Amino acid sequence: MARTTKKNKAQINKQIWERANNSHRQRWQHLSQKGHDFYLDEQLSKEEKDQLEESGMPTFTINRVTPIIEIMKYFVTANNPKWKAVGATGDDVDVAQVHSDIADYCWYLSNGKSLYSQIALDALTKGVGYFLVDVDKDADRGMGEVRFSRLDPYDVYVDPASRDFLFRDANFIQVRKNIARTRLINMLPEFESKIKKVSKSTDVVSYSERDTDLSGTSQPEDITMGISLDAEDEDIIPYYETYSKKKFPYRNVYIKVQPSPAEMDNIRESVEKQLKDFTKEVEVGLIEKELQIQQAVQSGEIIPERGQLEIKKSQEMAAQAIKEKEMQLMGEAQDAATQVKQQIMSEPDYKILENNPKSKKNILDSIKFFENRIVQTCSVGDDQFLYEYTLPINEYPIIPIPYMYTGTPYPMSAVQPLIGKQQEINKAHQIMLHNANLASNLRWMYEEGAVPEEEWEKYSSSPGALLKYRQGFATPTPILPAPINNAFYTVVQEGKSDAEYISGVPSAMMGFASQQTETYRGLLANDEFGTRRLKAWMGSIVEPALEHLGRCFQMIAQRHYSVEKVFRIVQPEAGQSPQEQEKEVKINIQIYNDYGEAIGRFKDYSTARFDVRVVAGATMPVNRWALLEEYFKWFQAGLIDDIAMIAETDIRNKKQVIERKSVYSQLQGQVSSMEESMKDKDGTIETLQRQLVQAGIKMQVDKAGNEVRKDVLETEAQQKLLRGMMKVEFEKMREQMKIDVQSTKKDVKESE
Repeated sequence: MARTTKKNKAQINKQIWERANNSHRQRWQHLSQKGHDFYLDEQLSKEEKDQLEESGMPTFTINRVTPIIEIMKYFVTANNPKWKAVGATGDDVDVAQVHSDIADYCWYLSNGKSLYSQIALDALTKGVGYFLVDVDKDADRGMGEVRFSRLDPYDVYVDPASRDFLFRDANFIQVRKNIARTRLINMLPEFESKIKKVSKSTDVVSYSERDTDLSGTSQPEDITMGISLDAEDEDIIPYYETYSKKKFPYRNVYIKVQPSPAEMDNIRESVEKQLKDFTKEVEVGLIEKELQIQQAVQSGEIIPERGQLEIKKSQEMAAQAIKEKEMQLMGEAQDAATQVKQQIMSEPDYKILENNPKSKKNILDSIKFFENRIVQTCSVGDDQFLYEYTLPINEYPIIPIPYMYTGTPYPMSAVQPLIGKQQEINKAHQIMLHNANLASNLRWMYEEGAVPEEEWEKYSSSPGALLKYRQGFATPTPILPAPINNAFYTVVQEGKSDAEYISGVPSAMMGFASQQTETYRGLLANDEFGTRRLKAWMGSIVEPALEHLGRCFQMIAQRHYSVEKVFRIVQPEAGQSPQEQEKEVKINIQIYNDYGEAIGRFKDYSTARFDVRVVAGATMPVNRWALLEEYFKWFQAGLIDDIAMIAETDIRNKKQVIERKSVYSQLQGQVSSMEESMKDKDGTIETLQRQLVQAGIKMQVDKAGNEVRKDVLETEAQQKLLRGMMKVEFEKMREQMKIDVQSTKKDVKESE
């Protein structure tokens, strides 16, 4: 019964392809293939080439499509896309910053630059390009790596009812590839026996109108046989991968996580310490209670028997209080150590958890919901089922980038509007060259037998040749072509201008200025205005598709990179040392306790929540000359410093130059020297201050001494003056006394 079911799945896969490959899909592939052929300069169908050769007209083409498409591809893919992750909470910020580095790492592993260029070319020439995000399980020695890859648009079959330009609403997306048997066995060695049972397929169909026998290009549809390692023909067999969306029941469960044994030991130690302190308090209180009862017995307030009974009750209550306190402390510590973890699990896993009595008591709450998952069903041939797997993502890992979205899974390419103008240019050139050939290679009209035909056929166009004709016949007359109308020249020139107008890529964007006097700023303006159509496509289609690609990569990467891993990202820059060029990023770093047990993870990438957004305009080119000129003007105006200026240049050893020549570096050196000088000056100032204080003190002492000396001198002067005055008075008194004595003596003599 199981084998029949698997066989039915393989048959359903083929039936899905047959239904998806309807008339609309075939018509789209036919027109898309025609646009791709025109890009490859295969612009004439087999019938057109046969008609031109029968008419003797040239079969060359003047290819105006390829240069236009190449310029458009350059503007779209000049730089790698950049994704920015925005963390949902503060805990997710660190991991969100790491996500951009992981995306760059996987982009580098996948050779993303070349990949993006091919996908953009598919969008421009075939109408749509496809990214595929997948896991290479054998990479990194079995650890696996997430990789970007490209799908050929002609191998992808989308639900015709899809109306989203990213095909997110499609009921299915199928990839059908025609692969050589040996290569498929090498890709899926575990299914070798089933692959060998597949019969040869004849479903390879070419939609190209070119002459495949004489074409200058070979395309995948032209290869109908492979070559085995035994140098024998190898069968090409169909391989089917069908991606479909299916709703699955899930549970958002809140689980109480109990402490680990090591954490319980720590809890017991903490509880024992707190309980010990509480026990001491209770014992002291019990002793105080016993003393009170003994005093009451001694004072006769209670009888001894009542005292013994009260003491026994107090002891029992103390023991009960200690036990209750122990239970309380243990419960509080366990509650504090217990964590509530939110986990998303499938309904079957939840049933297993719910049916287990031990784990059921830890379930706090559960919310049932349904979520999309991608189911991948693979088969080979008509009836060989290989495997079916449910991818842990809710969006298709196939991301389209259409050019001109038509509301259906069949977008138009950039080449299709140019096909008519290209055919017009080719036809006008063919007619003009054919007319020139007729004018330089004259045709002759003569009577039969009038000329030797072989001689005329050989030498009639040779310069200076002498041609003879037979007498009696009319002279051969040349048949000149009708003069070509000047309208053909006008058609050619207008056709070229119209092609540039339709595509939005003027000659100036290719470096061919229409006017010799075009100024530098005029060229920059043309470059800016000429890319507006491309910028409109980038803003409305490419960048949303790249943002969706980033989210799909996020879902796959978060579910794959669930173990500790180190990413090394090379960031080459001129002048950097090898150590500076390498950037190391770590995720899912295990955290261990003192017992060597893993208790958590730092930078847990798989459980972090963040949103991914593409950096707008990251892939568009930057005109280096114009940017440097603007930076130089800003530098001259003082809006930016020299560090920002040098960082945008292509100078080698920029970091060393910045260290040597930067104004900030010079100022830093000046500041350092000034700091040393200030230290010296501070020391000198302190010394001078001390000397000044000492001089002030000395001055105050000297001043006080001078005041004292002044007082002494004044006192000495006053004393000297007083002594002088006393001496004068004494001398006066002495003279008076002498006079009095003499007068007395005179009176005495007279009296005698």
